[in-house]
Amino acid sequence: MSEVKLTIDGREVAVPQGWTLLQAANKLGIRIPTLCHLWELSPCSACRICLVEVEGARNLVTACSYPAAAGMKVHTRTERVLKARRLVMELILSDHPLDCMTCEKTGSCQLQDLAYEMGLSGSRMKGEQHRYPVDQGNPFIVRDYNKCVLCERCIRICDEIQGSMAIEYAHRGFHTKVGVPYHRSLTESDCVFCGQCVSVCPVGALTERSRVGRGREWEFQKVKTICSYCGVGCLLVLNVKDGEIVRVTSDRNSGVNRGNLCVKGRFGFDYVHSPDRLAEPLIREGGTLRPASWEEALDRAAEGMKKIRKEYGPDSIAFLVSAKCTNEENYLLQKLARAALGTNNVDHCARL
Repeated sequence: MSEVKLTIDGREVAVPQGWTLLQAANKLGIRIPTLCHLWELSPCSACRICLVEVEGARNLVTACSYPAAAGMKVHTRTERVLKARRLVMELILSDHPLDCMTCEKTGSCQLQDLAYEMGLSGSRMKGEQHRYPVDQGNPFIVRDYNKCVLCERCIRICDEIQGSMAIEYAHRGFHTKVGVPYHRSLTESDCVFCGQCVSVCPVGALTERSRVGRGREWEFQKVKTICSYCGVGCLLVLNVKDGEIVRVTSDRNSGVNRGNLCVKGRFGFDYVHSPDRLAEPLIREGGTLRPASWEEALDRAAEGMKKIRKEYGPDSIAFLVSAKCTNEENYLLQKLARAALGTNNVDHCARL
């Protein structure tokens, strides 16, 4: 691929043709603030925070979508650029609740971080503000339309990565909002409740229901583990407080899933702390179950299988392995079935 050379803040860089100014600046280690951009999604230039100045261009341009060209001279921190970014931020804040003290996103809100960076605590623009009711009708996600900055991240990840295309912009102008076509609920759409939209929301517009009121971002201990629901092996980041999992996130820079999770991986962790979860082996005697040691339980199971095999033959026994077990555990179980008991009746819960 041919390369183009350009200058950013007085430093020359060569990048492949087709790269954007944001990519070129990133190669040089020059940070350009963004709110709507994610590297894995197509650029949409919705937030206008990444404005930069290109010599010879009449207007400021968005670095996330403007293509780099040979000989281009770009400035990312001129007085004109910084003033424009600040104005854009004030326009966003003019219709944004300033309830950071009680917002669940405090500590991980990108809008909050940018406002802090620019020294903004509010907006000079006073006018009409949205007063949408907070949507708490979803079992997994709480949606606060008042905090939405229309960055389009949720729409793009739903379309481009998840492929569900469940949500889209509705209305125009001041009344624009993200929603399901024909004003239906998410349960009536093609939404699979993967939570991808929550994972990329830069503000408090989308939050996991499980974490509401249960801790601040800096209070969570981050524990990396592997999802046990299927054989893909997605990386999970457990957000733990006081010994309990509050929510599940992921790491966009590591793991086979690169931050992407399904509904089970992201929201199906409540079984971990379920009071119905078995904590020790149980043996049935006289129609009731009693606690037992692992040694006693395994011995009883082995005796029972040998007895059935002797009376009815090995084909009278079948094994059902689980996607929640590791590959090694499933291998050992089928080895037990075939080598020790002589049966090939082995099936898997996720086979179909």
